[in-house]
Amino acid sequence: MKSYDVIVVGAGPNGLMAAAELALAGVRPLVLERDPEPRTEQRANGMVGQIVRLLDRRGLLSRLTGEDTPPRPADHFMFAAYPMPFHLLPDNPVYTVLVPQRRVEQVLAARATELGTRIVRGRAVTGLSQDADGVTITTDDGTAHRCSWLIGADGGRSTVRKLAGIGFPGITHDRTVSRSAHVRLAADALDPDTHALRVPGFGEFRPFLHTRLERGMVSFAPFPDGRVMVNVSEPGADPGELPLTSEEFRAAFARVVGVPAPFPEVTPLRRLTGGNTRLADRYRAGRIFLVGDAAHVHSPIGGNGLNLGLQDAVNLSWKLAAEVHGWAPDGLLDTYESERRPAGARVTMQTTAQGVLVGAGPEVTALRTLVGELLQDPPALARIAALISGADVVHPHTTRWAPDLTVDGRPLSVFTVTARPLLIDTTPDGRYAAAATAWSGRVGVVTGAGGTSMLIRPDGYVAWEHGDGLTDALTRWFGAPAHSHGPSGAGPATV
Repeated sequence: MKSYDVIVVGAGPNGLMAAAELALAGVRPLVLERDPEPRTEQRANGMVGQIVRLLDRRGLLSRLTGEDTPPRPADHFMFAAYPMPFHLLPDNPVYTVLVPQRRVEQVLAARATELGTRIVRGRAVTGLSQDADGVTITTDDGTAHRCSWLIGADGGRSTVRKLAGIGFPGITHDRTVSRSAHVRLAADALDPDTHALRVPGFGEFRPFLHTRLERGMVSFAPFPDGRVMVNVSEPGADPGELPLTSEEFRAAFARVVGVPAPFPEVTPLRRLTGGNTRLADRYRAGRIFLVGDAAHVHSPIGGNGLNLGLQDAVNLSWKLAAEVHGWAPDGLLDTYESERRPAGARVTMQTTAQGVLVGAGPEVTALRTLVGELLQDPPALARIAALISGADVVHPHTTRWAPDLTVDGRPLSVFTVTARPLLIDTTPDGRYAAAATAWSGRVGVVTGAGGTSMLIRPDGYVAWEHGDGLTDALTRWFGAPAHSHGPSGAGPATV
């Protein structure tokens, strides 16, 4: 039976991100995936929040988009179908990127593989046991695998979570039916300036925004690759196992909007009934950890899923690598749950609230009128922006997420692509760099003029800023000082 430092169960975006981050830190995990081939069905269509900037700092965003330009904050976004003019904020934290989830998985799988990760598909986990030294899992072909640490990234129905005995409390309802389809538009259906969808007898649907109506909700998304997707949600019960048809989709559109569906051609995609919001009662059971949907499921409204799950993966991976390399301070692995579970709780809370605010009926309309008035206040706009991006959750002993800064004219992404902790010293005498010499095998150091000196964790959070306490922060996050200059867990790359 072969043994690994880490096994990741699940080759979705979260499992692949964990594998790539571990490999960057010098740990080559085994990834086991139940499905024999990568999935091709329509799922998430983009990413929202801090993960966009983190992917840019890893050199992955350009691979996803095919563009070399750095990400820019989104001028406009939505919250519970309210338009959010985030361009009015002096410091807008909401970043977005339009890219289908299957492309995210392709890029992350390629990155993990080129860093030496082995991905085995067509292997479902059927058994699990752990002891003081590690975890043993069995797969459906009868093979046993041994590892020191196990990451469950196997989705909302996680086998790892169930076998580990981790509870998954929450709320399930069947009050709504959501139908999605790709559509072909008439030649004059789009406004040439705003790209809004013109619907005769109704008006316009703005692109990439939800429109809440008295009888339901509609969203319209014209993607850069030419695909046009329309989603219609309304109160209702499960229509059964029959596949979604173009006639059913057109009828739902007509009920919600009040006019016939103006689409010459409809290609049905999927029908979803009800909603499911759940949060694992713990993210860790001994040597077993949960990331992504294995730890939390929620409404897709607002597009928070990938931001939440991928940040789970990044947060856990550098800490797990530190443990494998032997320099993790006491309690470091416990900070994964204490930091990421509150983030999961915030997302499950706000997506549940959004679900209420986009509901049908005149009583919801009255509630929306009141909430809409409150959202006109600039502090409320800033609060919603922080909520959407995840910037409202600051970890213990960190100050904030690292801003997009430059040192001697070089962007932060030049230094963070290696996923190492990073000390930026902008003092003329280099005193902070000198103080960090004992951590040189673990922490990269950049010196230069401009900006504020700071210590940045691999997941992008600032653990210390200019002033006293640098040695304490280095010890808290990166272990006891040692004067070695060898690999000592620094990973394969250097700064």
